[in-house]
Amino acid sequence: MKPIKDILDFPLLTEKSMSIRPNGNQYVFKVKTAATKIQIKQAIELRFSVKVLSVNTLNAYAKIKVLRGKSGRRSNWKKAYVRLQDGDVIKELE
Repeated sequence: MKPIKDILDFPLLTEKSMSIRPNGNQYVFKVKTAATKIQIKQAIELRFSVKVLSVNTLNAYAKIKVLRGKSGRRSNWKKAYVRLQDGDVIKELE
C-alpha cells in the first residue's frame, strides 16, 4: 500500500462540503489524481480510525486562465466524497 501522504492531500472545508456533512455523515477530501477508491478508503480508515462505507470520486479538470494576454491552465485534481458508518466521526475536522 502507498503511504497516506501519497493518496490524501487535505480535507475540503467549503460551504458545500460542510452542508452535506449532517445529512449522510460525509466528508470531502482533495486526493492525488492517481488514487483509486480502494486506496482512498484504506488511507481514511488508517489515518482517522473510522469505518468507511463508500467512496465517490470526481475529477476536476483544469481551467484555462488568461493573465496579461497570455493563456495558461491550472492543474487537474481529484475530489473524494467519503461516507462513514453511522456514529463514526472524524474529530480533527469537527
